[in-house]
Amino acid sequence: MLAAAQRLRRSSDFAAAVRSGRRVGRGSVVVHLTLPTTPEATPEPARNTGAEETSPPTRAGFVVSKAVGPAVVRNTVRRRLRHLVRERLAALPPGSTLVVRALPPAAEASYARLGADLDATLAAARSPRTRRPR
Repeated sequence: MLAAAQRLRRSSDFAAAVRSGRRVGRGSVVVHLTLPTTPEATPEPARNTGAEETSPPTRAGFVVSKAVGPAVVRNTVRRRLRHLVRERLAALPPGSTLVVRALPPAAEASYARLGADLDATLAAARSPRTRRPR
């Protein structure tokens, strides 16, 4: 299970991640990844208050529609994806937002296949954008 601070819950959070994130699809999943922007250089305060700056947590959310299957199948797919993402969340930069959308083939996909598809989508989403030749 993901910690409460690592979960996306509000529809506005999902919408922002889907709208502004980089979308990559492979096999049975589509990933929307929003990487944090680099903060502008801010001048240091004149006096150190002793408070440590904490980075925002990396957050993840899951979308498994009725097209995937009945409720039992959707929940099984969601649990598998949640477990797979939990293992990979630490590899993402702090402050990232990840939305994983399951496609209908995810219902029949094995755990290993879901993991391979998730790894491929995350690698593609993190790589620098390149233009395709026409």
